[in-house]
Amino acid sequence: MTIASLDQVKRYIENTSDTTKIYIGSDSARFLKNGIWYAEYATVVVVHYDGCRGCKIFGFLEVEKDFDQKKDKPRMRLMTEVMKTANMYINLEESINERHVEIHLDINPDLKYGSSCVISEAVGYIKGMCNVVPFVKPKAFAASIAADRLLA
Repeated sequence: MTIASLDQVKRYIENTSDTTKIYIGSDSARFLKNGIWYAEYATVVVVHYDGCRGCKIFGFLEVEKDFDQKKDKPRMRLMTEVMKTANMYINLEESINERHVEIHLDINPDLKYGSSCVISEAVGYIKGMCNVVPFVKPKAFAASIAADRLLA
């Protein structure tokens, strides 16, 4: 995985074939530092060569204060992940051009999981901001595997 600048990712995508597929997703992890809760956000762009060969993964890390009060229902942190994913898509949209693109959200629609608390807002946000129907768990590998690995 490569920690990169946005310009590097744009140039890289623009130099791939039109059959290349792009997957964008984010994940986060919460941590305590000096009595204050923070969240580290990882956003990834997976560039899948020709949609059938290997891939290159670009990662971006950011740390911000976490204001969620309920650890088991992290609404604000999850929606921040969604916003970061949408922003990455918007920033890369011109470079992606006509290539296949998927947005992956690290949200489980099953009500027994805390992330389900934002499923409708998250899907609506992506549809409204990106005009793309996002994938959620278990089909959201860019968020739940690639971005998660960046946080490890």
